[in-house]
Amino acid sequence: MKVLSIGNSFSEDAQRWLHDISLCGDTKIDTANLMIGGCTLETHVCCIVNRKPDYILQGNGLERIGTTTANEVIEGERFDAVTVQQASGFSGRPQSYVPYLADLVSYVKRHQPKAKIYFHKTWSYETDSDHGAFASYGNDQKEMLRRISDCAETAEKLVNIPVIPVGDFIQYLRDNTDEFNYKNGGLSLCRDGFHLSYDYGRFAAAAVWYKEFTGQGVNTGQFLKDKPDFDEKLVKVITENLEEFWRKR
Repeated sequence: MKVLSIGNSFSEDAQRWLHDISLCGDTKIDTANLMIGGCTLETHVCCIVNRKPDYILQGNGLERIGTTTANEVIEGERFDAVTVQQASGFSGRPQSYVPYLADLVSYVKRHQPKAKIYFHKTWSYETDSDHGAFASYGNDQKEMLRRISDCAETAEKLVNIPVIPVGDFIQYLRDNTDEFNYKNGGLSLCRDGFHLSYDYGRFAAAAVWYKEFTGQGVNTGQFLKDKPDFDEKLVKVITENLEEFWRKR
């Protein structure tokens, strides 16, 4: 399976461990990430219309292949799935989606007619985040997620594509596990107040993507074999809670 993300650093976060997770299961997933840091839907459309070579192309979660236009990748390769998303600070602002989400999805459908397109629902910031956009949500994590959820639901209906519920699962871990309850002494799933932590935050996001694409859970034993920096207990907290989260959806 080949997956392309048209995104930014948040798609970089979500893709980091996806290829590795897939190698431990029945469905191998190769990933490509077209990334501009902080890129909005509007900027993606502008770059495509003007064929701007402003993208960093990443492969399988880490390797930086080089710089390119989005057009070269979208028009020149074939993918089984394509994800789109809004920049985090704008993710809960409905006016920022129109008409750019529809324009982007239309372009992808034209050049990737066999690919299934998904909307990547991203996460709200950490409770003490100093990101400048957090003030737009009253510096309130739950309010930010509520508004992201409203926009994701609207996006799903607007362009008729399914949502990958990463933001919901990140919040589920925050609210339902002692290990990741940051407000009460647990680990933060963010490394800087908004990007996911390099280990468990990124792993949680990738596990959601893998579940969405394949319906399968993570083979934690196999995944952990060459990952000495991961704690087995914390990985299992994530994977076990993902199964519970998925049943409750």
